[in-house]
Amino acid sequence: MLSMRDLAKELAKRIKELRGDATQREFAKKLNINVGTLNRIEQGQENITLKTIQRMCKSLNCSVGSLFGESDT
Repeated sequence: MLSMRDLAKELAKRIKELRGDATQREFAKKLNINVGTLNRIEQGQENITLKTIQRMCKSLNCSVGSLFGESDT
């Protein structure tokens, strides 16, 4: 099992990968969050809320599991 720090790092890495070419500003706007908040999430410095996870999954058309590195197959 991953530590909280490692889990945050993995989540941050996956978010960066999944948002692709979208800038932090563009993606934060889609999520209705501040770009600084997204930046801190992507740096593993801020915990993500369930509401933001839900918005990310909807925006990225992915499952919650895929945000944490699980396969959607």
